[in-house]
Amino acid sequence: MKKPSDPDGLSVSELIGLGSQSARKSYYPELTARMSELEAERNRYKWLFENALHGIFQASLNGGLRAANPALACMLGDGDVATTLARCTTLAALFVDPADAREVQRRLLDEGRVVGYTTHLRGEGGRSVPVAMTVVQKPSADDELVMEAFVADITEREQARRRLEQLNEQLEARVQDRTRELERLNDELRQEIAERRRIEVELREARDAAEQANRSKDRYLAAASHDLLQPMNAARLLVATLLERRLETEVQELAQRIHLSLEGAEELLTDLLDIARLDQDRVEPQLEPFALRELTESLAAEFTTLADSQGLALRNCVADAWVVSDYRLLARVLRNLLSNACRYTPQGRVLLGTRRRGGALWVEVWDSGTGIPADQLDAIFREFHQVESRHARDRKGVGLGLAIVERIVARLEHEVTVRSWPGRGSCFAVRVPSGTPGCQPRLAAPAMLPKSDLSGYRVLVVDNEPSILASMQGLLEGWGMTCSLAVDAEEALAVSPPDLLLVDLHLDDGVTGDELVWRLREHWDHPRLPAVVLTAERSDAWLQRLRAAGLPYLNKPLRSGKLRAVLSQLLSSGVDP
Repeated sequence: MKKPSDPDGLSVSELIGLGSQSARKSYYPELTARMSELEAERNRYKWLFENALHGIFQASLNGGLRAANPALACMLGDGDVATTLARCTTLAALFVDPADAREVQRRLLDEGRVVGYTTHLRGEGGRSVPVAMTVVQKPSADDELVMEAFVADITEREQARRRLEQLNEQLEARVQDRTRELERLNDELRQEIAERRRIEVELREARDAAEQANRSKDRYLAAASHDLLQPMNAARLLVATLLERRLETEVQELAQRIHLSLEGAEELLTDLLDIARLDQDRVEPQLEPFALRELTESLAAEFTTLADSQGLALRNCVADAWVVSDYRLLARVLRNLLSNACRYTPQGRVLLGTRRRGGALWVEVWDSGTGIPADQLDAIFREFHQVESRHARDRKGVGLGLAIVERIVARLEHEVTVRSWPGRGSCFAVRVPSGTPGCQPRLAAPAMLPKSDLSGYRVLVVDNEPSILASMQGLLEGWGMTCSLAVDAEEALAVSPPDLLLVDLHLDDGVTGDELVWRLREHWDHPRLPAVVLTAERSDAWLQRLRAAGLPYLNKPLRSGKLRAVLSQLLSSGVDP
């Protein structure tokens, strides 16, 4: 029978197949099975509800909690579910903020569900529990609006979030601190850069001032090389003239002392000029092959007189070999070594020789002098260093000779070594690259010729310094030569053709000695007229110019022995007196 409350159409009995007594009897086993299934399903959901890891509750939208599971009670800190239900008699009592309860109600009514809503539920003792919950609307048999919520405790997540926020705040604070520190360092760096720029400007100004001072020094030294060497040259020539005459013993000794004093002053000035030019890299070697014996014979002739005056025996035992070097610079090196050997040898001998070692040619200067202590072998090549020796103190020197040797050898890319035996002597050796014969022989001064060999020869001396002309005249006439003098080209052209020309390099009105030699040779139609240029000039450009012109030159102040040797060689080459 259909009840009034049954919906239109079939009754409930009819819907489940029990419309009649016969039908109920036929479907009773099936109904029992379905009821068992429903009971099992209800028990399963009940078990899941009570044992769920997350909190679950049902609540009326207009009332309080209707059901809750143990997980929710534990989450809120309640002892059991009954405590939770008794405490939350209204939905607002469950939330820490009642506004959150109203927001959940509104969204549930509008949308039918709320997913992942985060809020704070009120726990036991009023503590706040952060949760995330998903809420769905569930129909009720009494037409009351009921919501069912699944709640997850997000305390750890919130703690992690707050920790992350703290870390972010700390990181931001550290970034700000580092930023301020970098800004401070940048300020300091900018100040340091500005200071460095200021220092660089000052250094450039100091460098420019130093370079200007060096240029001024070079100009001063260039002027000194002419202005000081000119009167010194005249004085040396006058003293040489005195020494070649027969004088009383006291006058002879006085002249010898003057000679030694002038020699010391000349060596000092020459060394200072040379060391300045070497330090300024103004010396450009002109490497070429030449016969070594030509050079050493010239040096032996130059130092024979000095060695004889000191009672020393000077021997030249150089092999007949060709080398590749700068003739003038190598001569300066060997001249300094021979000068030192004579200076530090009170008695005995000095030997100039060669030795081949390991395929290289070594030019060696041996002496039997005082020797050098082992602890000073490195120091002797420093400027102004002199070995303590009574004999060395008897002669003038400032300790630049070996410093010049070392610098020249470095410029030539040669090598210099020293061995010494205190009290027995020393040996200085210079390694020189071997060369191949093939160039024209250089002018080499032979051994000293007797004075009579120059007698009767006519010589023209051209110099713009009257004192030098007078000194040269006295010296040359003392050797038996007929001497003509001229201060400029006009006076020189008016003289009868001589056998030899001695011409100063720098004359008045910009006239140079090499130009004047060419004019005089052309004027007298004598292209092979022997000539020597006398100069206080030390620059490579001028010396190369003279070499290119094939003109031998002698540096001022002149050494009488070297001058006589050069004149002897030139005049003995075929010119008759």
